[in-house]
Amino acid sequence: MYSALKCVCVLLAGQCVKCNKEVHGAGKACQAMGQLFHDSCFTCSLCSKRLQGKPFYTMAGSIYCEEDFLHSGVHPPPEVCNSCGHLIMDMVLQAHGKSYHSACFRCVVCRQNLEDQPFTVSADDKVYCVMDYHKAQAPCCASCNKPILPTEGCTESIRVVSFNNYYHVDCYGCDVDFV
Repeated sequence: MYSALKCVCVLLAGQCVKCNKEVHGAGKACQAMGQLFHDSCFTCSLCSKRLQGKPFYTMAGSIYCEEDFLHSGVHPPPEVCNSCGHLIMDMVLQAHGKSYHSACFRCVVCRQNLEDQPFTVSADDKVYCVMDYHKAQAPCCASCNKPILPTEGCTESIRVVSFNNYYHVDCYGCDVDFV
């Protein structure tokens, strides 16, 4: 896990987490990630550049300046969006082992954005809103040939299965005439 942060200059006394020496005096320390550092100790793990007041990144317990993190191969390889194929430089959404931009995470049928919405993934890795999944994947009734869909307000469909055929509950009946 990594994150971009900034160190905050503080007027605190305590112990520096890097050198374990006492910190005291105005403007001699900074606080980052909830820990106290001497200004001179808060440096990049690769180039030793001072980071007080500058953007920095943390990964696996190490601190990096922006240049080293972005250009030295320290950071993990960028994610590629499964939908558009472009690099994901901000938040990554993952579904079924695939990565997406939040704007690209959409139903393949209605194109509704599915961030923070219920969704499902088909056997061929297509992402659907729940309603369109039911429409696309629902079995057809052997009696009326219409898809067997959930009733309004429900997320599950009810069907009768008889001799490898599917039926709506209302469509299933005996076809034998009694005389």
